[in-house]
Amino acid sequence: MDLFEYMRNNNLEKDSPLASRLRPKTLEEVVGQSHIIGRGKLLYRAIKADKISSIIFYGPPGTGKTTLARVIAGTTSAAFTQINATAAGKKDMEEVIRQAKDNAGMYGKKTILFIDEIHRFNKGQQDYLLPFVEDGTIILIGATTENPYFEVNGALLSRSIIFELKSLEKEDIKKLLNRAVCDEERGMGGYHAIIDEDALDFLADVANGDARAALNAIELGVLTTERSKDGKIHITLPVAGECIQKRVVRYDKSGDNHYDTISAFIKSMRGSDPDAAVYYLARMLYAGESITFIARRIMICASEDVSNADPNALVVATAASQAVERLGMPEARIILAQAAAYVACAPKSNSSITAIDSALNTVKNEKTATIPSYLMDAHYKGAAELGHGLGYQYAHNYKNHYVKQQYLPDELKDRVFYTPTEQGYEKIIKEHLGRIKKEAEE
Repeated sequence: MDLFEYMRNNNLEKDSPLASRLRPKTLEEVVGQSHIIGRGKLLYRAIKADKISSIIFYGPPGTGKTTLARVIAGTTSAAFTQINATAAGKKDMEEVIRQAKDNAGMYGKKTILFIDEIHRFNKGQQDYLLPFVEDGTIILIGATTENPYFEVNGALLSRSIIFELKSLEKEDIKKLLNRAVCDEERGMGGYHAIIDEDALDFLADVANGDARAALNAIELGVLTTERSKDGKIHITLPVAGECIQKRVVRYDKSGDNHYDTISAFIKSMRGSDPDAAVYYLARMLYAGESITFIARRIMICASEDVSNADPNALVVATAASQAVERLGMPEARIILAQAAAYVACAPKSNSSITAIDSALNTVKNEKTATIPSYLMDAHYKGAAELGHGLGYQYAHNYKNHYVKQQYLPDELKDRVFYTPTEQGYEKIIKEHLGRIKKEAEE
């Protein structure tokens, strides 16, 4: 490296975005991802021991894939080369392989090749790397935001360990933002900025686990906000909202607004107003509410307020809950909207909750009634001698698969807990029960 290249690299690092300058240089500086780089974990041990094998880092943007590659670069004794799959061609890879062979032959040194956005390589480009990964000419580290099982050559996958990086937690983002504001060497500490707690919470929330987005926002805020009379730059909630280009929604997840909004959401579904339900859903999503929390409320409403008037509502709500956990945002917004609209438009009945609450009240306040002996289990030892199961009439042997038979205990034989309504499918249930009972008496 000559003097001019050295100066260019120094200037590039100095003028690079905050997110780039703050990249951790050691494992101890890395925030989040403790499930793979926590002390004692496989990747932690491998990096510390400089015993890296081929790796694929997979996860959303801003979660630290490139950061971990750079940490490895700073700790390994191997030669480290980085290329980006969006710009690299076959000639670039041929040059990397040539240099890797020279490193091995002349210096006995391994070569780590980091390929950012490896999913951008086509099958032919990925196939080209395979023999060199196979024979140890290079140790491959790939980074991708796409599912590697769909986007990366199966042969490369079989020779690599896949580490999935998760979106950073809110507290992780807050830690990075505080570091960015206070760090005088690589951060914005020289500007003497102060970030308000509600602004910090807001940025950590709306960043949605993307550290880069949060750091870009705080950098913009510090660089564009005028100093106050006290000589400091104050990053307030309005400033934070402007910097991340997102309107601030007052929504305290542990306060009244949280409960008021979810209450309005549920009551809108119960009240058969899909427009209001989708609106309140949008407010919660925009404010960063947990998608799994919202999905649980839709499931509850599907059973509590729709019930058997449309049994499919619970099926839709449950499927939506499973889907949002697998997909996450932003796709989860569509699934939640579908489920909320379905539940809102479905015919309504609260007969199930009325039935179970009435039954629970009976169990709680009345003497435990005796189960009729013919309904008792007839299979265990001594049951026959006790008369258990004797006289039971098997419903499938009768017309309509129904026989008039007392199922409730004698003390409760005329008690009614479940009363189907005239709404939706419950009307069919009601008509069916009435018909088979009538025909059994004829």
